[in-house]
Amino acid sequence: MLEVRNATKSYVKDGRTVPAARELSLCAREGELVVVHGPSGSGKSTLLMMMGGMLPPDSGGVLYDGWEVYRGSPAKRNRYRKHTVGFVFQRFLLMPYLSVRDNIGMPLSLQGRRREASAAVGELARSLGIEQRLGHRPGELSVGEQQRVALARALVGGQKLILADEPTGNLDPPNAEMIAQRLVHESRQGRIVVLVTHDPVLLEIATKRLRLESGRLVEP
Repeated sequence: MLEVRNATKSYVKDGRTVPAARELSLCAREGELVVVHGPSGSGKSTLLMMMGGMLPPDSGGVLYDGWEVYRGSPAKRNRYRKHTVGFVFQRFLLMPYLSVRDNIGMPLSLQGRRREASAAVGELARSLGIEQRLGHRPGELSVGEQQRVALARALVGGQKLILADEPTGNLDPPNAEMIAQRLVHESRQGRIVVLVTHDPVLLEIATKRLRLESGRLVEP
């Protein structure tokens, strides 16, 4: 189970403090697909980064299976990011000088599981319809193909927690539907899936809906 407890986060911009998260509390369990929606600038990406062990809150905490992510050592937090979290970034963040195959297999390499990469990458690529693109580089792919590569990278290591930042924001309807249904599939396999979006269409796939406004959770 993933828990966020009274998490607060602020940034300083142009000499003034801008709150991004205000005492946020929520939980997500295995098999749930949690959709956090709200307008741009409402704190959705900040929440996701805190969940992923990449952005410590100013106060409050994040717990995974009872372990407090930001009270552990940096080494343990790094292990959490590598072995537990699969992150789908809004801008994909694919390595432009690596092939699609190596981009997808990167989490396994970081986990010291290179020998497993070939079979795992091939299986995922086939399921997402990008098996013919494994030898290409990201710049040679369409936006929809790049998003599928980014999703495959998040899934390949068997991570139990999948976090997705606007996973369909730049996609046409067919690609958006493919990504959405794959996230549904992963949650039904027992993973925790949390995605943030400003797209109300994605609310239809949620098992739990949460709305953020000005850094606060409000009624969905």
